[in-house]
Amino acid sequence: DLGAIQDNYRRLRALAAGAEMAGVVKADAYGLGAEPVARALSDAGCRQFFVAQLEEALTLRSTLPEAAIYLLNGSPSAAMTEIERAGLIPVLNHPGELAAYAAYASGRGRALPGALQIDTGMCRLGFSRREVEQVEPTQLGALTLVLVMSHLACAEERDHPMNGAQRARFEELKATLPAVPASLANSSGIFLGPDFHYQLCR
Repeated sequence: DLGAIQDNYRRLRALAAGAEMAGVVKADAYGLGAEPVARALSDAGCRQFFVAQLEEALTLRSTLPEAAIYLLNGSPSAAMTEIERAGLIPVLNHPGELAAYAAYASGRGRALPGALQIDTGMCRLGFSRREVEQVEPTQLGALTLVLVMSHLACAEERDHPMNGAQRARFEELKATLPAVPASLANSSGIFLGPDFHYQLCR
């Protein structure tokens, strides 16, 4: 029901007043059909999207040529040319990925857009505290960092202490990085309140 999806998008956007709302359409929009879902969200005003795999991102780019498309699985070395050509934004998840992408951007002679994910407790993807502290400023200088993000592990449980702990860790770590838009809340995280909304909800 594409109308219901659009309605949900508008309701969540209203709830997170002041924050942008991105559509996560990985895994063929969780089996619902990435192309029709993304078009419906775009028609409702959504301008930013997340996918997991490069193939998903390239398909979405052909559907939405003007959208900001984030690639959650980063920037595989063999695919950097395709990522640049399609205007994708890789989410960089570890120091090796950052170093390789920064070196590629330097070789191209222009800053390329990227997002940085930090691990605040999900223990799945993202820079650890120590890795954030050791980020080379020259590597960040080779890129246009457009987002710092993390992912909540227990957002479905509103009173879970992990939510507050992750937000505090996120505040601490992102403060050591360039001042760029931030994203912490997934769908459930939106209901945790404005302290979790930052500039972009997913």
